[in-house]
Amino acid sequence: MTFRLSLAALAATLFLSIPATAEEHPEGMHVHDIYARSMGQVGASGAIFFMIHNNSTTDDRLLSAASDVAERVELHTHKEDANGVMQMLHVEEGFAIPAGEMHALARGGDHVMLLGLTRELKDGDTFPVTLIFEAAGEVVIEATVDNARKPEGGMMMDHGDGHDHGGHGHSGHGTGG
Repeated sequence: MTFRLSLAALAATLFLSIPATAEEHPEGMHVHDIYARSMGQVGASGAIFFMIHNNSTTDDRLLSAASDVAERVELHTHKEDANGVMQMLHVEEGFAIPAGEMHALARGGDHVMLLGLTRELKDGDTFPVTLIFEAAGEVVIEATVDNARKPEGGMMMDHGDGHDHGGHGHSGHGTGG
């Protein structure tokens, strides 16, 4: 009996000493459904999409993101101008994520933009991205390049010209972001 209690105590100690990841921690950020699109070559651009769940009781804000696969990593969104043309804009203040709520970073909407790729990114490649939250701090995620993935809920812009503009209008980024 003593042997079993010792093993149970050891197992509990080891389990409690393992740091929790964002997906395992009931209080905090849970980031899932992560994928990226890329023009591929060095110097090109790309975009990262995912779903954030704020499982905390505290409102938070995604302030920025960082990755060594790009010269600049920015938070972007799309906004329709007075002429009905979608424009992609840098969101310097970040994205608010209220306590207990979700926020989708999706094609045709909010997303993380990779500007000036520092290495070629091909389908299936993975790379780390650090998300910086106001309250939760840094959360590291792993993005997988999936250029064939179709958008959820019809968020793509169809201009009727046979080209996939990914909600960017004709901004020249061409990542389907």
